[in-house]
Amino acid sequence: MKEWSFNFEDLSQLSIGAFALAVPISFSEEAWRLGETLPVLNLVYITGLSILSLALFTYQVVFQGEIKKRRLGFILRVFLAYIITGVVVALVLTSIDKFPMATEPLIAVRRLIVVAMPASMGAIVVDGLDKE
Repeated sequence: MKEWSFNFEDLSQLSIGAFALAVPISFSEEAWRLGETLPVLNLVYITGLSILSLALFTYQVVFQGEIKKRRLGFILRVFLAYIITGVVVALVLTSIDKFPMATEPLIAVRRLIVVAMPASMGAIVVDGLDKE
C-alpha cells in the first residue's frame, strides 16, 4: 500500500482539471444568474453534492478503496481538491469581471459555489488519471 502524498504534480492536475470545466461554465450567463437566484438551501445541497462526489471518486479511484491507514490523507485530498477548485473558479470569474468580492461578496461566493460543482469533478478526474 502506497503512502499518501501531495506534491506539485497533484496541485497542477487539480488546477488544470478545475480550469478545464470552470472556463466554459464561468462564461455562462446562466451560471451567473443561478448564483444570484438560487435559494441558500440549494447552494448548500450543491456544496454537499460536490464534496460527496469528490469523496466517492477519491475513495474509489485515487485511493482504490484503501483508506484504513490513510484516512487523514483521504480527507485532506478531498478538502484540497475543493479548495483548489474554489481558487481556480475565483480566478476565472475575476478575470471576466463576474466575481464581485469587493462590492457584492455574497453574490461572488454564490457564483463560486455554482461553478465549483462541475469544476471540482473536472479537478478530481484529472488528478485521478495516474494514481496508484
